[in-house]
Amino acid sequence: MEKMKILVVDDEARMRKLVSDFLTKSGYTVLEAGDGSEALDIFFEQKDIALVILDVMMPKMDGWQTCREIRQYSKVPIIMLTARSDEKDELQGFQLGVDEYISKPFSPKILVARVEAILRRTGQTESEDKLSMGGIVLDKEAHSVTIDGKEIELSYKEFELLAYFMENKGIALSREKILNNVWNYDYFGDARTIDTHVKKLRSKMGEKGDLIKTIWGMGYKFEV
Repeated sequence: MEKMKILVVDDEARMRKLVSDFLTKSGYTVLEAGDGSEALDIFFEQKDIALVILDVMMPKMDGWQTCREIRQYSKVPIIMLTARSDEKDELQGFQLGVDEYISKPFSPKILVARVEAILRRTGQTESEDKLSMGGIVLDKEAHSVTIDGKEIELSYKEFELLAYFMENKGIALSREKILNNVWNYDYFGDARTIDTHVKKLRSKMGEKGDLIKTIWGMGYKFEV
């Protein structure tokens, strides 16, 4: 699964680093901005920001104005950070469409938990039916595979084989293990049938076929 991008906006470098370190450890890609103006440049340049963490008090353009600008074009989840726990501030935030309001000082672990909860609630976390890595998106429900946005046609077994590889990314898989899991114990032929399917799958995947590595004398490994 490709990492989700989170934009952290705060004029305090120390605070940005603290939040960034915790989010990075939790598997997110973090982009940083020191004020609202810089944040908007990054937000509109990237186009795939999953969530924004926004400080209220900043030079050049404060959090409120930044939030207003983003909300004119996007419903991206926004968490506001503030040094004041003022009811009026909170009300203003929610009226502007802020998803969460956190007062400083706060626990970075709680912030990460709030981020995860919001992404789940807004449906931005990948479901188990969708696997995404290395430019390959496999949708089990739709039974479709796209590579860098272009759909490729796979047979049923090729699709199952690619799904099994992606689900076990980075793990060395023996031919017997692949056979047992993809052919569900009901195949009694030669394990070399896997080599034939892998060859066809690699061919259809083009350059991305190189992500399926051969482990000589054993089997295969899918590695991004």
